[in-house]
Amino acid sequence: MTFAVIQMVSQSDVLANLVQARRLLERAAANGAQLAVLPENFAAMGRRDVADIGVAEALGEGPILPWLKQTACDLNLWIVAGTLPLPPLDQPRAKANACSLLIDAQGQTVARYDKLHLFDVDVADARGRYRESDDYAYGAQVVVADTPVGRVGLTVCYDLRFPELYSELRAAGAELITAPSAFTAVTGAAHWDVLIRARAIETQCYVLAAAQGGVHPGPRETYGHGAIIDPWGRVLAHQDQGEAVLLAARDSIEQASIRARMPVANHRRFFSQGAQRPVSER
Repeated sequence: MTFAVIQMVSQSDVLANLVQARRLLERAAANGAQLAVLPENFAAMGRRDVADIGVAEALGEGPILPWLKQTACDLNLWIVAGTLPLPPLDQPRAKANACSLLIDAQGQTVARYDKLHLFDVDVADARGRYRESDDYAYGAQVVVADTPVGRVGLTVCYDLRFPELYSELRAAGAELITAPSAFTAVTGAAHWDVLIRARAIETQCYVLAAAQGGVHPGPRETYGHGAIIDPWGRVLAHQDQGEAVLLAARDSIEQASIRARMPVANHRRFFSQGAQRPVSER
């Protein structure tokens, strides 16, 4: 059950990015990967016309969705398509979601996750201000799907700061969680490594953290440090900057052992808003 995490330095040219992504996915498939995760904004970075891109894709006039279908079929590879702008299925001209698609080896869309948490944040970098909600609508669903490497939960980038989402994915049966990302250099240096390891440790899932790692239009600099983390929080593969194909295999027996020896999912306690928390005996 081998899987791959792809790191890229995507630019604004969609077709050039697809050529780069195809080359990296070919490497993943040649090394035995059954599933590969592309980073956030793999097809375009720094574009201000995400609405137009989304409408074109929804109407069947864009290059990204046909490319995904063909690449998955050609390589016999399941692909988590980082993110691309896509409006709701029944509203092709509505505001786009930051959408992560799970494509099977026959090129069919198995699952769609629309990013729940949008990055509306001020950052001390050259760009300074990020407002994803200007371009994207909020998602509303937690998504988990079966794949050849296990049951996969889908998240995106800023979601990493919201552990309750990851707890919901674990409760829904996730064994691996994908986190295609484009962390800024500033926030990444401060928090990326600890966040991806924490999400793996608390859920006892593999975390497949695909990243953007370099300089993009905007201006924007991303942190990189794509990684694969195991359910004990160990870093199985890692790349600082630049493009990369990271590979690892799921050990389902060890994962089951970790969960059995430390059954944190069975120990969770829930508190309604305003409810009094238990006080230890004195």
